Amino acid sequence: MYTSAKSMMDACKEQNKTIYELQLDQEMEASDMTKEEIYDYLRKTYEIMKKSANAGLAEPITSMSGMTGKNAFKVNDYSMNSKSISGSLITKAMARALSTSEVNASMGRIVAAPTAGASGILPATLVTMQDEFDYSDEEIFNALLTASAVGEIIAVNATISGAEGGCQAECGAAAAMAAAAIIELRGGSINDIFTAASFALKNIMGLICDPVCGLVEYPCNLRNASGVVNAIISADLTLAGVEALIPFDETVGAMGNVGKELPVSLKETAIGGIAGTETAQRLYEEFLDK
Repeated sequence: MYTSAKSMMDACKEQNKTIYELQLDQEMEASDMTKEEIYDYLRKTYEIMKKSANAGLAEPITSMSGMTGKNAFKVNDYSMNSKSISGSLITKAMARALSTSEVNASMGRIVAAPTAGASGILPATLVTMQDEFDYSDEEIFNALLTASAVGEIIAVNATISGAEGGCQAECGAAAAMAAAAIIELRGGSINDIFTAASFALKNIMGLICDPVCGLVEYPCNLRNASGVVNAIISADLTLAGVEALIPFDETVGAMGNVGKELPVSLKETAIGGIAGTETAQRLYEEFLDK
């Protein structure tokens, strides 16, 4: 296992391989699966991602609690029928991120990438990139492998758990993975991949986890939408030539330290942040009465 971006970049240089090729080698060794079997698994994974990312666009989805829902449908409709400020690619990506979040909140099938709370970011990114630029499935699978390498480094050196590190760990890790996937698809360098991932983490450093009523629902759904935008702009900043002053490995370490310093009330306990507001507390009482 490569436990840092530096070790992975060094290995890529020594072996003349891409990140996804190194990750594929690791998966083959760890799982005892062939390349064909791993790509078949990725195909099945991506199919689930596509279904969850598009389900809420076709018809409104309401959460099990009834507290949220139908937003993916609204944003998709806005994307198609209005002159959005941010453009159709961004609004469509947000709609897809909301869709997976709504599928999750309605007890549907999703891929935790890397967690259920942040499950909309990577699927929305990949599906939108493929829809916009016509990438092949194999190119998407390679991007998935690249994303998994970034997520693994974050998990080993910091955390991907909101209960441990706040939403910066969940939506931050997902956005970093998605930014890395975009760079892979766009043909960026190995250094670009980790630069974009570091930007995505920096952009939401310190973000708390404050789910209303303790449900993985709100503001999780909004943060999935903003997370996919974070991934896209992080990739664009990188491809424009913006350099990372603080490298990826140090950024991950900083995120882990910030997570440790966050008070318990701001780490998925539904005590602080917006979960502690008057309206959130009223909703909690209503939820208990159901």
